[in-house]
Amino acid sequence: MPYNWTASQTRPDAQELHLWPHQSLQPKGFARFILITFALSLMPLFAVMGSAVLWGLLPFMLAALAGIWFALTRSRRDAQILEVLTLSDDRAHLLRRNPRGDVQEWDCNRYWAKPALHEKDGPVPYYVTLSGNGREVEIGAFLSEEERVALYDELTRALRHR
Repeated sequence: MPYNWTASQTRPDAQELHLWPHQSLQPKGFARFILITFALSLMPLFAVMGSAVLWGLLPFMLAALAGIWFALTRSRRDAQILEVLTLSDDRAHLLRRNPRGDVQEWDCNRYWAKPALHEKDGPVPYYVTLSGNGREVEIGAFLSEEERVALYDELTRALRHR
């Protein structure tokens, strides 16, 4: 699962939940995919080697490869999200680092922090939110349905346990 519980490094009495989106394509796999795609897209061009048709097809092949490169790079950059929920004896604090570097924070008394599972009412099925201090914030919206259900169960247990 793309999340884990750890002991807080800043507060000895707290535990932290780190959540991040799943990324199946690692940098080595990205390089291999682009290289293989380039090699395979060159194969049909061998038939027109030495003719003017090659120069007519080559820009479109390179544009397609550039589009794939851009799409995969953008997808990887957009998945650079990190959510950290810190639960201490008296506070619940959620910090979200977005792909563009901006930070969103939510803080409330742990006693009033309540997780909620919205099976059909959220933007995704089994949408998990935390409410408290007059606000309701999402947590783990990038996880799969099964992971969000498991996250809700773990959050319920963690917030109940002191």
